[in-house]
Amino acid sequence: MQKVSFELSGEFVELNQLLKLVGLCDSGGAGKMMVAEGGVKVDGKQELRKTAKIRAGQQVSVGDVRISVVGV
Repeated sequence: MQKVSFELSGEFVELNQLLKLVGLCDSGGAGKMMVAEGGVKVDGKQELRKTAKIRAGQQVSVGDVRISVVGV
């Protein structure tokens, strides 16, 4: 499993934007499609809200990639 750490500078980041910012997709729209297809988990649970607010301390999984969101 590939582990990626994302430093959160604000209060939250929208899920589709997080996927774009870590390089898992080319655009926010492509991120929304990934979420809609059901392949994204937040803290181990499937997440279907494309713009879910992801905060520091949460983990997002897509396939074999795990993104840890950390506060600055």
